[in-house]
Amino acid sequence: MRLSTIAGVAGQAGIVVPESIEYLVIAGGGGGGLVRGGGGGAGGYRNSYASETSGGNSSTESPFTPSGGVAYTVTVGAGGAGTQEADKTGVAGNNSVFASITSLGGGGGLVGGNLSGGLTADSGGSGGGAGAGNGVLGTYGSGTSGQGYRGGIANNGFDAQTTGGGGGGAGAVGQTGNLGSGGAGGAGLYSSITGSSVARGGGGAAGGDERQWGSNSTISGGVGGGGSSRSDSSPSGLPGTVNTGGGGAGSFLPWTGSGVDGSIVTNPAGAGGSGIVILRFTGDTPTISAGLTYTETAIGDETLLEFTAGTGTVTW
Repeated sequence: MRLSTIAGVAGQAGIVVPESIEYLVIAGGGGGGLVRGGGGGAGGYRNSYASETSGGNSSTESPFTPSGGVAYTVTVGAGGAGTQEADKTGVAGNNSVFASITSLGGGGGLVGGNLSGGLTADSGGSGGGAGAGNGVLGTYGSGTSGQGYRGGIANNGFDAQTTGGGGGGAGAVGQTGNLGSGGAGGAGLYSSITGSSVARGGGGAAGGDERQWGSNSTISGGVGGGGSSRSDSSPSGLPGTVNTGGGGAGSFLPWTGSGVDGSIVTNPAGAGGSGIVILRFTGDTPTISAGLTYTETAIGDETLLEFTAGTGTVTW
């Protein structure tokens, strides 16, 4: 990788500006839907490292070419909250940004049990999963080309068979709900930009129905940090993993009584996982403003910066 140098400021030594920067920019995941609701979609996944796949199984993006003396914005998107109120979708995740590269927050999963007509899960980097209820089939959210996939289709079966679709992942569509078990989250993607292979960008699982699926059951989130949905002693949608952009899970429909006469216990859906911004380059470390949480690691003659929270700027 070639380097360029600009003159130092106020008598300082020259600064080595990277000719190019390889990046992985992942947005925050969307929150899951309530009561057999859809899973949250993973945050948008944009990757320029080596020849790795970018979101939606698209081609690797081109590395970024910086200029000396320019302050480039870095923002790590937070995950969206899971639904805790009837007839509302999970909250969409927040965008992550590096310079001109923006990854879109994951779409929130659609509510299930008290679904009214014409509702659609949020679109985003990856789309939220559909929900179904009251004889109404909701619509999944769309993903964004080059960032992630759509959410899964809901199953509007009879009573306890009604379930949501899984949240879309960076590497796969959210799975369709089936016979009381919500759809699993769509798979994320693996990257070795940090020096080891790590999966990120998994969609959240959809919520199921304990009466059909049974207690102490788990519906899996997508590999890469997607939250799982559980029907055990603390039935709820689990959150996406921090700094993966994983979607939050929809919540189960458990009952405190026996049979159809039991009372419904409403449990919150899972929040989406926060995103991450990773930069890898050869050259001097930039000046990093306050407001960003990060780690710096040397990999041979290259520098690795991992931004895990906040917003600020980097300047060479």
